[in-house]
Amino acid sequence: MTQTAKDFTKARRSSLIAAIFMMATSAIGPGFITQTATFTAKMGAAFAFGILASILIDFVVQLNIWRIVTLTRMRAADVANKAIPGSGYLLAVLVIFGGVVFNVGNIAGAGLGLNALMGLDPKWGGALSALLAIGIFMSRRAGLAVDRMIVVLGLVMIGMTLFVAFASNPPLGQALYQTVLPDTVDFAIITTIVGGTVGGYITYAGAHRLLDRGTTGIENLQAVNKAALSGIMVTGLMRYILFLAILGVVASGVAIDTSGQGANPAAQAFQATAGQFGLRIFGLILWAAAITSVIGAAYTSISFITVFSPDITERARNHATTVFIAVSLLIYVLMGTAPAALLLFAGGFNGLILPIGLSIFIYVGWRRSDLMGGYHYPRWLLVLGALTCLLTWYMAIKSIGPIFAFLKIV
Repeated sequence: MTQTAKDFTKARRSSLIAAIFMMATSAIGPGFITQTATFTAKMGAAFAFGILASILIDFVVQLNIWRIVTLTRMRAADVANKAIPGSGYLLAVLVIFGGVVFNVGNIAGAGLGLNALMGLDPKWGGALSALLAIGIFMSRRAGLAVDRMIVVLGLVMIGMTLFVAFASNPPLGQALYQTVLPDTVDFAIITTIVGGTVGGYITYAGAHRLLDRGTTGIENLQAVNKAALSGIMVTGLMRYILFLAILGVVASGVAIDTSGQGANPAAQAFQATAGQFGLRIFGLILWAAAITSVIGAAYTSISFITVFSPDITERARNHATTVFIAVSLLIYVLMGTAPAALLLFAGGFNGLILPIGLSIFIYVGWRRSDLMGGYHYPRWLLVLGALTCLLTWYMAIKSIGPIFAFLKIV
């Protein structure tokens, strides 16, 4: 193999790993962590079904989105505009707005993380974390810095959550049973957890990262599919492990407060498992999840502005990303102190956005092979995509009221 070929292979592998962790850390952000603790405390082992539903929906959504974005060599909003004129602008506005909502929650999560880790006031912790994210994007080597930071912090999150899951000794038999046969099913909760893991900007995070790194076209399709499946496996495993960690605490009889303005349900669970050490571990996990999600939300949301200004340079996009983070920080500083409730609403709102974008992409796979260079889309993936699309529309319609009710405690 020539040096040029080796460099290409190394660069492609690097971009695929970065895309996997961009998707994974976005999908396991502070919203998902807070949602998992809150809903496990409410539903117990029955929440395992919600985790399974989020993984299955994630599988179908990501395989379709990654495949179409990389085959068309266009960003999601541009694909939408080509397929249905004007729909790309609507999708961009919804994703950017949903990204702002989520990023305010991500900054709040970073503040909660540093509060648990070092006792720092959540407002100051959120502000310092946002400034760190801005510093990364202002760097001349922002792309490389983002890739490396996301991979390292992603591995830290996985390792520490595994430790707490073992320490909490969850009832595995009951969890596995209720994963497929739950005592109760709550569509608002499932929509919220799906939105917190694959809704809004998260849907497109990994695909846009691949696009920016040039891993596109039919020649890279096998590698893209492998990366998508790897990302789904990482996120699915991480979600279930986190659920088990919280379930172990709930099953032991420890009461977790989810009602107060300053409630931090996940922190309570980790502290109950391993005392002050557990609290510090949680602080680091939540901060790692939050800072990577701040970066992922800002990066992916701003990638949608190219539909309004196609000639924008990468440097200009980095500057726009810093403004996006700064605006999110300003909103966080000015708002009240109910970050956990905000994280619940953010997940739910992005769950409402999900079926809109998914519908457009399923239409592209079904009717617009011309946008993919004549590629014949797999029928099995179209069928799964159409069924998932109908399911997410149904859940969204059933869940609008309960999701907006989260705002009453923000």
